[in-house]
Amino acid sequence: MSDEGLQQARAKMADAGVDPVAVDVFEHYYRMVESGETGMIPESTVEPVDIPALADADLPSPVPVDGLGRTVVVKLNGGLGTSMGLDRAKSLLEVREGLTFLDVIARQVLWAREEYGVRLPLVFMDSFRTSADTTQALAGYDLSADGLPLDFLQNKEPKLRADDLTPVTWEPDPDLEWCPPGHGDLYPALRGSGLLDRLIEAGYTQAFVSNSDNLGATPDPGVAEWFARSGAPFAIEAVRRTPSDRKGGHFARRTADGRIVLRETAQTLEEDQDALADLSRHKFCSTNNLWFDLVAMRDELDRRDGVLGLALIKNTKTVDPSDPSSPEVIQIESAMGAAVEVFADAQLIEVTRARFLPVKTTNDLLVLRSDCYRLEESHHLVLEDGVDAVPFVDLDPKHFKLVGGFDARFPDGVPSLKAAEELVVEGDWTFGAGVTVTGRAHLQGPGGRVDEGVTLSG
Repeated sequence: MSDEGLQQARAKMADAGVDPVAVDVFEHYYRMVESGETGMIPESTVEPVDIPALADADLPSPVPVDGLGRTVVVKLNGGLGTSMGLDRAKSLLEVREGLTFLDVIARQVLWAREEYGVRLPLVFMDSFRTSADTTQALAGYDLSADGLPLDFLQNKEPKLRADDLTPVTWEPDPDLEWCPPGHGDLYPALRGSGLLDRLIEAGYTQAFVSNSDNLGATPDPGVAEWFARSGAPFAIEAVRRTPSDRKGGHFARRTADGRIVLRETAQTLEEDQDALADLSRHKFCSTNNLWFDLVAMRDELDRRDGVLGLALIKNTKTVDPSDPSSPEVIQIESAMGAAVEVFADAQLIEVTRARFLPVKTTNDLLVLRSDCYRLEESHHLVLEDGVDAVPFVDLDPKHFKLVGGFDARFPDGVPSLKAAEELVVEGDWTFGAGVTVTGRAHLQGPGGRVDEGVTLSG
């Protein structure tokens, strides 16, 4: 295969003003795809990994706030939530009590600043589609710190035709010709924007990075102090996998060199899917809550000329996700957690599920909006008294997958779930006010209305 596709892609990125280092990173992955690399991590090349728990860490009591005082909070906020039917930043979605993800995040940080007496900058990595909305939504909060910007932009790259690896053209909507490079773009974007150097010059030593849809990822002095004392250049918070995590990625150790790896679902061979889902073998998954030493990251990026070489994730889709007849394209991505294998001294730390409350589907949204949780004055989401574990929820995707359909079927609020173990809904059901779910409830049939005040069980 010739270099024609690569040169066209480089020119397209340059014309769009993409950072030159990001173009070099794209070329690195393009060459891998061109040579037939799939990014797969066979089960035969990894082994399970054990992880120490934060609860067992040797920290003073009370925990010092020195580590938190040298921390900058970075939130990944480039996603539009298209899988949930949204066309704006998913973080603009209301989660509780009239507050959006962005509202809760801002209030968590402002509370921590006042409670612990720390500077704690908050910076969002936005995409070209979310930046303006984010800035507008947060205009009412005084989040300034040390003159740092509220956000920086992740890079973008062209989608490639699957048949010849040339940049796809899509006249009905040229924006769909582009895609984000995955959240592994965090590192070149921080460097290319100049923000990494600015943070170091301002006296910050470590970054805490998490997804904006995970409201459990609060700026915690305990985790910050653990990382500051660990001496590690890079660390990831991990949780024990549950049945709802069977289809997700996990941590393992590469047998060839003993390094920790993060294997995503898209990097798992079909014949290894059973091993991926084996919770007794691969016990831990990533929260996508990362910590890294700013100087160590800068030095490693400089040493590698901006290309960390994170594991390839090759996604095959259609150029218009809503039109399966549109041309098949390849999206080249990487995961920021894959940087765990770049640093020989990287560490993992087990945390509780309270730090991992992602909202990827309307199933998650239903639980988060329910009475299983309460929003404290600090804007931390905590389980209500008497709730030991959140219930398993599976709503019929034909009717509940998109937020619009989900909201229409809960016009008077979501049901009480604090006494529930499981709620499975099959069919087109609408819920009245004051519905309560206890134990295991399974709604079947074509659909209908669950009347006001009904208790569902069995």
